[in-house]
Amino acid sequence: MYLCTRKWHNCQLNIKKMNEIGYQIGVWFDQNRRELPWRHTKDAYRIWLSEIILQQTRVAQGLDYYERFVAAYPRVDDLAAAPLDQVLKLWQGLGYYSRARNLHAAAQQVMVWRKEHGGKDFPDTFADLIGLKGVGRYTAAAIASFASEERVAVVDGNVYRVLARLYDIDTPIDTTQGQKLFQGLADELLEQTVGEGKGKESPGRHNQAMMELGALLCTPTQPKCPTCPVRSHCLALAAGTVVERPVKQGRTHVRERHFTYIIYIYKDKLWVHQRGAGDIWQGLWEFVLNEDGEVPAAVKDRATLVLERKHQLTHQTIYATFYAVRLPDDKDPKTNAAIGTLPDDYRPIGWMEWQQLAVPRLIDEANKRLSAWFGSDCLRDER
Repeated sequence: MYLCTRKWHNCQLNIKKMNEIGYQIGVWFDQNRRELPWRHTKDAYRIWLSEIILQQTRVAQGLDYYERFVAAYPRVDDLAAAPLDQVLKLWQGLGYYSRARNLHAAAQQVMVWRKEHGGKDFPDTFADLIGLKGVGRYTAAAIASFASEERVAVVDGNVYRVLARLYDIDTPIDTTQGQKLFQGLADELLEQTVGEGKGKESPGRHNQAMMELGALLCTPTQPKCPTCPVRSHCLALAAGTVVERPVKQGRTHVRERHFTYIIYIYKDKLWVHQRGAGDIWQGLWEFVLNEDGEVPAAVKDRATLVLERKHQLTHQTIYATFYAVRLPDDKDPKTNAAIGTLPDDYRPIGWMEWQQLAVPRLIDEANKRLSAWFGSDCLRDER
């Protein structure tokens, strides 16, 4: 146990030891860090893009999306001026679509912020960043420290894990007490590591090093303790509690939902609508949905099973079944009882136009199956 000049929860911290820990993690980071494009810029806009994309997303997947967004919207002005549907389409496949909506809204906030800050390109201080839509304490700290070297410590899932194991902390990280404790500990470690700002130690480098250690070595399962640069300081390793850290207080209740999708096809048209607010996939498009229901009796004899899938979201499990219903070419589809009773927000749309709209990953999978299943005889290109 550390001899103490300050005390956090059940761990006593020797300030000199904290300095050594920060230094050793920094040296390891310089030798092992991944080469990522946002690590080679001080452009707050591009760093912000990377941070929003990487929320709930693996780096390997996020990298491609980052490059797409930078190519499509090289400046925040471009993103702010883009239609939301276009942004959602570019985001398609990343999930957690509220991030894309917040990204677009925040870009428009920055346009207003500029006028109040003499035309400065993009916020790069914690105080200014924390006011942007979709930017919480972690994201604001990350951008401010990476872009302008502001002394604010980041605490994300990786940092929680590193600190909980390093100091063998059993306070749940999903409680107010735990969040306050870990933020204070991260702040202290940053201050002791950076010191007076001399040498290579800087807030941005230190924060990235802590996150990288958690991502590459101090992983949730099968942590690589033998190669950890601070294993000699790790209290959880000494106590045999590594796999028990960090502690979480409760489990998230997962709701089950059953979606029956009916894909009505009339010549080259399909009936679709845009999902509204108050539920998953806000602003994205989908086929006719009958939740907790079946295919309408009026078309049941024409329905063909296209796809069955279990789709897992953070708080919901969706069991989805897709049926295609080909309507006769020689009859007005409005005379069909099933089409005639659809809500007003459903509308027929051409297959080629449909491909340009933003849809959830589940719907995109059905699109691919639908195209392969029916081929050009069923879904003819618009001429």
